[in-house]
Amino acid sequence: MKKLVLSLLAVSAIAFTTQAQTEKGNFVVGGTVQYQSEKVDGANKADKTFQIVPSVGYFVANNIAVGTGIGYQYAKDYTTVASVQTSAFVVSPFARAYKGVSDQFKFFGQLSVPMSFGNNKVGDVNGDNMTKTGKNNTIGIALSPGFAFFPTKSFGIEFAVQGISYNDNKLENANGDKISGSKDFNIGADFFAPKIGVQFYF
Repeated sequence: MKKLVLSLLAVSAIAFTTQAQTEKGNFVVGGTVQYQSEKVDGANKADKTFQIVPSVGYFVANNIAVGTGIGYQYAKDYTTVASVQTSAFVVSPFARAYKGVSDQFKFFGQLSVPMSFGNNKVGDVNGDNMTKTGKNNTIGIALSPGFAFFPTKSFGIEFAVQGISYNDNKLENANGDKISGSKDFNIGADFFAPKIGVQFYF
């Protein structure tokens, strides 16, 4: 089976500060944007995935920030017999701690609790005549290590990987009855799927 994949992932952050980037009392604003398109042989159209989650954080102490991301995710998959669409509201509170190595490098660890609450729909092979079939809810926890590089005081670049994660997935029918579920636990940093971000400080 041949697949054609086109994907885009962007992570950005802006910190409003007149002092050092990670000092107590400063804010950090950013988020993630992800788009992926995958064409599978035999399907009428390409599968599509889209997610946007803006986030805001506040430094409650030097090098320690807490905040949350709020956004939306959407996916539509096509098979030879039907199409499946999922959409969800996303909330992801987080806490992040930085450890400075030098003026230009800081390691960090981020603990987040990603949650999504959405709906499932099924349609024909062309993605038309969609009918709601139930709900999908996911609650998880993730620990992501990474480091930030600051070439200047007003510009920074982040590199992060997902080290440890756990997700509890539940699928309900249209009447609200649970019909299936899964629990996933992953450990080990995937350096072949990093998240790279750009930060601006001012």
